[in-house]
Amino acid sequence: MAENTSEIRYLTPTTVEVKKKKYCRFKKSGIKYIDYKDPNFLLKFVNEQGKLLPRRLTGTSLKYQRKVAQAVKRARHIALMPYVADLMK
Repeated sequence: MAENTSEIRYLTPTTVEVKKKKYCRFKKSGIKYIDYKDPNFLLKFVNEQGKLLPRRLTGTSLKYQRKVAQAVKRARHIALMPYVADLMK
């Protein structure tokens, strides 16, 4: 008699999602001042519509998230970055 096993076999191994630990890039790099005159760097913290990305997505600490927000606002005010855009990146 053949054994009746309910073992499931996959053709390809199942993928296990490994979450990458978030870190504050400013603390890691030792950046103290966020320059508002560098719009290319500030675009990393803005989505395609021009909205600021939240801390939970970027991993930025609260102290530096406030500084990033202030720098983006200043860059928008002197027209280095747009306020609203469709597909900025």
